Amino acid sequence: MKRILVIAPHADDEILGCGGTISKLVKHGNQVSVIIMTNANKSDPVKYTLEKLSKIRKAAVKANKLLGVKEILFEDFPAPVLDQFPANKIAESLHQLFMKKKYDIIYVPHRGDIHNDHKVIFDAALVAARPVGNYSVKEIYAYETLSETEWAHPYASEIFYPTVFESLDITDFELKIKAMMCYDSQLRDFPASRSIESLEALAKFRGCTIQVNRAESFMLIRKIN
Repeated sequence: MKRILVIAPHADDEILGCGGTISKLVKHGNQVSVIIMTNANKSDPVKYTLEKLSKIRKAAVKANKLLGVKEILFEDFPAPVLDQFPANKIAESLHQLFMKKKYDIIYVPHRGDIHNDHKVIFDAALVAARPVGNYSVKEIYAYETLSETEWAHPYASEIFYPTVFESLDITDFELKIKAMMCYDSQLRDFPASRSIESLEALAKFRGCTIQVNRAESFMLIRKIN
């Protein structure tokens, strides 16, 4: 059994990027936890009311339970302005969590995503997971997030180039879709990238790359054998 943590800058990133893989990992006996890193009410309580915060967090709990996640954690760092917040505090929070829970594998957002919050969380996670001292994290993967990853800056260093693929059976993919539908306020009509049809299209595209029906893809950041 592996202890795995999916780190999401915002609620729903974990489903968009890893929903099918979470289902697959749980099904194979792994212990998967999810942490949502932000609380937008902290930065703009008028736009992001406590009522909206409560609704999105309830949706997160429901969505991840569908996938078999036993533990979902919430941090309160101020979205969408993490680049204005002390980065060391975010990294230290994750480091303390890693030391306490002893995760083997972490999934992080792609650093090249257009949303600055994703960059900040990627950097903080890598600082927290440095292989020094009594570290536990041996594998780090970056996931792609529709409506963020595909709009990255057009430079080589920002491109999401998948190197690891997780094939998904129909059950894993259908659970991902059901989980995403818990976030109904975040969904849009096709051809918006944050639509059910777009999730299906991406899964089939990543799947045909490796000759399976559906897949999710990741960038390997580090693996220690």
